[in-house]
Amino acid sequence: MNQSSATREGPLRIAMVVPPWYPVPPSGYGGLEQVVAGLVDGLVDRGHRVTLFGAGPAHGTDAAYVPTVGELQHERLGESLPELAHLARVHRSLDPARFDVVHDHTTIGPLLAERRALPTVATVHGNPVGEYGEVLSQVPDTVGLVAISHAQRRLNPGLPWAGTVHNALETGVFPRKRAPGTGPVLWLARFSPDKGPEVALAACRAAGLPLVLAGKCNEPGERRHYAEVVEPLLGPDVRVVFDADRETCLRLLVEARCLIMPIQWDEPFGMVMVEAMATGTPVVALNRGAVPEVVRPGVTGLVLDRPEELPAALREVDRLRPEDCVAHVAEHFSTAGMARGYEAVYRRLVARPHSVRAEVVGTRVR
Repeated sequence: MNQSSATREGPLRIAMVVPPWYPVPPSGYGGLEQVVAGLVDGLVDRGHRVTLFGAGPAHGTDAAYVPTVGELQHERLGESLPELAHLARVHRSLDPARFDVVHDHTTIGPLLAERRALPTVATVHGNPVGEYGEVLSQVPDTVGLVAISHAQRRLNPGLPWAGTVHNALETGVFPRKRAPGTGPVLWLARFSPDKGPEVALAACRAAGLPLVLAGKCNEPGERRHYAEVVEPLLGPDVRVVFDADRETCLRLLVEARCLIMPIQWDEPFGMVMVEAMATGTPVVALNRGAVPEVVRPGVTGLVLDRPEELPAALREVDRLRPEDCVAHVAEHFSTAGMARGYEAVYRRLVARPHSVRAEVVGTRVR
């Protein structure tokens, strides 16, 4: 394929690189992997040739698959060497004659991009501040960063952003409720102070509503926060579900009265909100980060400024219609739309591999 055909209209050859921790799509926790699964299939549907570089023996997408190691590395999550070794193996496989662009979803992979003669798109999945912001500020000129929300991008506008593309999911596989939920309020996240499980508990107790805390709790910080902060507050009005698989998460979403998002940080996106709305379940959330970009206030959820407002909102949320939640996701967070957004970024970078930073900073893709 010559550069002009790849730039204008021909199919692109895309190397999609994910971290080595979880499968694509994930069987349980793994928002990044869920997004990548939808993106890969959306790109293949558009005629592109995608090769997925990951870990473990299997995957569930339409891409060609190249594992760099036979076993998933989730038990070593938080260590640097598993990801570095994974990226070194990926690098050896990235023949410029076989690919037009690399799409990297890892944390440190973009720093290695200048070692190869290929442009790199790097999706920023976390908040681009602090130490992570320092890493991102040092990516080479052949890398274009993509934000997953405008709120995330505003946190560090000086980075070499190549676009903003919202996360999305394949909604056709989601079960859907046909009437407002009558079950408990659901909190579905990591047991982290940022996610506010104790705030959810206090709000539900003040509202007189039962709560399900369904959380990832397998890293030391998560186990510590649960044991020291959350567990002492538990009572008969709270059910705890640890490390739920995908099927259990979807069942809990369908049964729930609403999803509560009492976040205590600037959430860069919040994929669980899209998943909830895709099942017809509205969201009650605090107004932080990307929440107002994801939830349509008064239609698909209620967005509050203060934790004290949460109890009243939890009692009122059953007036929202499930069909409006589903329609909102279909219109704004489809995998087809996400694939179109990333394709536009790829083509610009393929056209300007020599100086991504000089050419594309300031553009946005929706």
